[in-house]
Amino acid sequence: MNQSYFVWPGDPIMFELGVFQLPFSVSIPGLGLSILLIYFAYSWLDKTYNPKPVKRKVRARDRNNETTKPSQIPKYYVTASVVSSLILGQLLFLALPGPDISQIGPIQMRWYGFGFAMAFLLGYFIGSAMFKHAGYKQEDADSLLTYLFIGTILGARLGEVIFYNPEYYLRNPSEILMIWRGGLASHGAFIGNILAIWLYVKQRPHISYIWVLDRMTIPFAIGGVFVRIGNFFNSEIYGLPTDVSWAVIFQQVDLQPRHPSMLYEAAVGVLLFIVLWTMYKKWNHKPPAGALFGMFLTILFSARFLVEITKVEQADFAVNWIVGMGQLLSIPLVIAGLYILIKRVDWSQKTIETPPKEEKTK
Repeated sequence: MNQSYFVWPGDPIMFELGVFQLPFSVSIPGLGLSILLIYFAYSWLDKTYNPKPVKRKVRARDRNNETTKPSQIPKYYVTASVVSSLILGQLLFLALPGPDISQIGPIQMRWYGFGFAMAFLLGYFIGSAMFKHAGYKQEDADSLLTYLFIGTILGARLGEVIFYNPEYYLRNPSEILMIWRGGLASHGAFIGNILAIWLYVKQRPHISYIWVLDRMTIPFAIGGVFVRIGNFFNSEIYGLPTDVSWAVIFQQVDLQPRHPSMLYEAAVGVLLFIVLWTMYKKWNHKPPAGALFGMFLTILFSARFLVEITKVEQADFAVNWIVGMGQLLSIPLVIAGLYILIKRVDWSQKTIETPPKEEKTK
């Protein structure tokens, strides 16, 4: 009996804009020089422009606490510095041969990039809300986003280099930083984020490490959903051939029906998000320390171990191993999650109810 399967063409491009012809060529070295000129110009203005401080008006009873606020550099000074630096940079290289840009495009928006951006954007809003629940400043949440962005990119790339293709990158070290050619590992991204959060709290002693780890599990869970859907559009991280009714034929790969393994992982991310958010709300934004992080490690990487059974092995050297590289990397993380849940979390902490508001006496 013939089985009808869903066929996925695997177009990774979300939309594409045409080529934009510039009215004149722009020197690339000239742009580099302009950036340096802008930096030095702003530094000079910052040091030399020193007007009288402007006093802030205060009430008479607060006069003892009166402070002054220095004026900023006028905007037209900054604008003039930027414009003149850009023009000067181009004029100096006008008669010199060198690489230039005469057109922009075609500009493409890819589904994977869109998913990656949505992961950070949604994670930022959720994370900011949790920082607000705890009474921390918005600046603390904004700074953490920078740490996580760098940790994700570097960790994911180095994870691909070290865990999955070390032999290739040892022979081609110049390609290690070429992330636009593909190759990001989720285990590496996780490790990179753990280290990034550690560096973040080192600079902020008023925030505990485990507190941040607990809260970031929720954005990580929903962010992973968008990334895995992006993998589906790219027809990557696909599964082994199968005859199950929900199998997908990835035309960019071959005509065999395969497990949509990336969608399995996306479903796990949705389930994990629901579990963690429910726990977070149950304890009124104050779950026991380590509870969310331990649950995140246990559920995510236990599921990852099982999903790996359906996937094509990503590391060529591990094809004949008893367990694949993804499974091998998941085992210690599952053990760590169980240890945190069993040994470190104080489950005796009761659900924290919001105290009722006192009624005003008439």
